[in-house]
Amino acid sequence: MVATTQNILDKLHITSKDGGVFEKEPSDQELTDLKERFTRASQGQVFAFYDDLSAEEKSRLFNQLSPIDPEHVNQIAQTALHPTDQYEGAEKELEPLPDTATASILDSKQEDLEAWYTLGVDLVAKGKVAVVLMAGGQGTRLGSSAPKGCFNIGLPSEKSLFQIQAERIWKIQKLAEKKHGKKNIVVPWYIMTSEPTRRPTEEYFQKHDYFGLGKDDVVIFEQGVLPCISNEGKILLESKGKIAVAPDGNGGIYQALLTSSVRTDMRDRGIEHIHAYCVDNCLVKVADPVFIGFAASKDVDIATKVVRKRNAKESVGLILLKNGKPNVLEYSEIDSNTAEARDRNHQELLKFRAANIVNHYYSFRFLETIEDWVHQLPHHVARKKIPYVDTEKGETIKPEKPNGIKLEQFVFDVFPSLNLEKFACMEVKREHEFSPLKNAKGTGEDDPDTSKRDILVQGTRWIQAAGGTVVSEGDLDETGVEVSPLISYGGEGLEFLGGRTIKAPAVIEMEE
Repeated sequence: MVATTQNILDKLHITSKDGGVFEKEPSDQELTDLKERFTRASQGQVFAFYDDLSAEEKSRLFNQLSPIDPEHVNQIAQTALHPTDQYEGAEKELEPLPDTATASILDSKQEDLEAWYTLGVDLVAKGKVAVVLMAGGQGTRLGSSAPKGCFNIGLPSEKSLFQIQAERIWKIQKLAEKKHGKKNIVVPWYIMTSEPTRRPTEEYFQKHDYFGLGKDDVVIFEQGVLPCISNEGKILLESKGKIAVAPDGNGGIYQALLTSSVRTDMRDRGIEHIHAYCVDNCLVKVADPVFIGFAASKDVDIATKVVRKRNAKESVGLILLKNGKPNVLEYSEIDSNTAEARDRNHQELLKFRAANIVNHYYSFRFLETIEDWVHQLPHHVARKKIPYVDTEKGETIKPEKPNGIKLEQFVFDVFPSLNLEKFACMEVKREHEFSPLKNAKGTGEDDPDTSKRDILVQGTRWIQAAGGTVVSEGDLDETGVEVSPLISYGGEGLEFLGGRTIKAPAVIEMEE
């Protein structure tokens, strides 16, 4: 019976090579309509090899092209390639965010920090807090094709970035349960992947039983893609039966929240406050109650964490006011005079020092307005060497220099749409909260060794603050102690180590 059914599917051309079922070939009218749509937009070359494709390949190409509006692709490509500045011809006015919109962990009053923490934990306990993780990247620079979140940075425990962050969510849930005498408090975790990382991410979490979190409370979804465009404005073919596409950048998060139904899930759960961050920061305080409480107390729609810029030449974007609106100014946009300017009230500090670390808060009421503004967000151009099929010769070309563009959006592009009173910024200590993983091992900066070091140094600092002593035959910066998030979220709960001596390297995984 199974064989008979398979034969019927084969004759109908609705089977794939691996025996799965895919959508049947389009009707003649459906194909004609789609071809006309792309031809009118001068993008008919995507069908150059259609007649030579197998039934399966025709189906896949048709289904890949159907959701695409080629006229819209032309429009955003032209706008990105030839941007207009509404302030062109006028001097751009840049100022730091005013004190009314900022706070700093470095000099805030203890009572303020405690009040924000209490409010944040209370909101967690009420089920009002969710987390969105931007995890679309692969570990290509790290020598791995796996999702970056799966990467083992070399800790004594061999935990991956995903596991570290999952355990921090687990711990904040337990802290809220303990404070409020409740059980089964949930902070849902929405993980945005890309097409190549979605399946391996899902399999990784299934293999590890979601690291102790509820399966239904870890929601994995996928960001969108945009066609790759040649320097002549043509959509490129990756193969004869597939157009070349690329993820739409971390700014694609907003559209993805809609298309994936994540926002609907948040609404159904009664979520009001969302923490969003990137996967590569091993020190990130996931669902940080201080940050959540700070933003909620100010009743803002977006808040962002920053660290103090190391020096005038550090290659980081800056959060500031541009022509009276909150904005992020990329390093390449900052001239030397602006970069080196000093704070007139604190000459030892840079005037513009709020370095963007892609660590944000959103009110859910703001995410309810995505449809009102998402189409207005700009697209940015990344010029790349994009392999493609020559539509005249049918040959695959691997260019030696950039031959096209990938279009992407940035998560911070929405900032200028806010009135200043609905935006806030919190400065945190770099050594406590920011250690990105960007480069291959041995680079010496933002690599697995620095990530590992920063977690071990943090653990050592926590133990010493709790009255413990850490000793090592080597350099404590190289060894140190790893304190599991299952034991401590931010240095709390380590009193049992008071008076004890810990020999590094070591892992504190449970209370002994």
